[in-house]
Amino acid sequence: MPEPYIRVAADDDAPQLSALDRATWSTLHAVTPEPQPPYDPFFDERHPAGDFLVAVLDGRIAGYIRLARPTPLAANAHVLQIQGLAVAEAARGRGVARDLVRAAADEARRRGARRLTLRVLGHNTPARGLYESEGFAVEGIQPQEFFLAGAYVDDVLMGRAL
Repeated sequence: MPEPYIRVAADDDAPQLSALDRATWSTLHAVTPEPQPPYDPFFDERHPAGDFLVAVLDGRIAGYIRLARPTPLAANAHVLQIQGLAVAEAARGRGVARDLVRAAADEARRRGARRLTLRVLGHNTPARGLYESEGFAVEGIQPQEFFLAGAYVDDVLMGRAL
């Protein structure tokens, strides 16, 4: 099997994904507080395993991407949104994030979506570069939408057709 191997997450992936989420938490991309014990379950009613694609590298989960509907409205059921992307430090530089973004686009098409969108923090230059190289364009900016680590940060809305 070529690596990384991308697949839909399974319920028993939760412990590895939870550990990955905690290990990669940073104000570069997170607007929620740093996770503290006791940790919430990784999967729940709003975030089921089927919304996640995982990258398996060297036999372990090396990253994930979450693909979900941005709203419950029927009027935009043709849109899916990337709502989280994380790659283990040891797997960075091996194309895992790019493979996950491409797999998310393929999965969105398979689910019948016509558009794929995402939100990224303005100061997250590496992620913005990745998304732009994969065909996403800036569609809007919410200036100073978040206050993180003592600084105001823009929320950048990006999207692409499928």
